[in-house]
Amino acid sequence: MRTFEYTITDEVGIHARPAGLLVKEAKNYDSVIKVTKDGKSAEAKKLMALMGLGVKKGDTVTVSVEGGDEDTVAAKMEKFFRNNL
Repeated sequence: MRTFEYTITDEVGIHARPAGLLVKEAKNYDSVIKVTKDGKSAEAKKLMALMGLGVKKGDTVTVSVEGGDEDTVAAKMEKFFRNNL
């Protein structure tokens, strides 16, 4: 399993638009991608679960990637977070 931490810089956090982009990106990969905030986790392929985390600007999340392509996917997801969230 690969993990990284990211502090959200988007003005409104992980709301509908960026959550939708994240789900779309995550569905490109076979690995299981989870976003964790304050002990609560959500799979990155589930829009409502992501929005239910209530992630706001300045919050730090932990992203974990587990699967056969986890090294590649973790790097791509980290880049996605930097560019979109």
